[in-house]
Amino acid sequence: MNICIGLYKGDGRLHNAIVRRWTDSIYSHAELILPDTTSITIFPFSLKGVHREPFKVEVEKDWDFICVPVNPYELNIIESFYEQTKGEQYDWVGMIASQLVPFHIKHQRRWYCSEWIAYALRRAGIINGLHEKADMSPEVLSRLIPHREKIKFSDIPESTDWNSTWTQVTHFAPDDSDKKNV
Repeated sequence: MNICIGLYKGDGRLHNAIVRRWTDSIYSHAELILPDTTSITIFPFSLKGVHREPFKVEVEKDWDFICVPVNPYELNIIESFYEQTKGEQYDWVGMIASQLVPFHIKHQRRWYCSEWIAYALRRAGIINGLHEKADMSPEVLSRLIPHREKIKFSDIPESTDWNSTWTQVTHFAPDDSDKKNV
């Protein structure tokens, strides 16, 4: 099975333009798309906080996708991290401060889109190097996924059948040792 990072490059709203300009990137937002085609994300002006909803592509050219195969254990870690952080709000202070200083600033119970995805993928063992990055913009997130092409939504690969090799998924309870307080 695969998870995909959806990288938004469409025009969007004013805050999308500000993020693209500030980070010198074509991307302004990221979502984590799970094998069931729901996405986990957080938006800056939403009261939902970290939430999960069906992923919809209105204009395919507005998105790039980076897909990564995961096994049931890794997916369970991501799902558990979502359950732990569901509803937590946007980290305005961390996002802005991390752009102004040479190190990553993190509010313990707040997130922004690419930061949440990076933490989830690091906990699942899919990426490394999270603590070396001060800027965790969607562009930086895209570079943390090694050796993966950016593809269109219609080219997302079919799921892998892990049932033949994995019989039981162990529940993972992540700790908070990797979060920094502001």
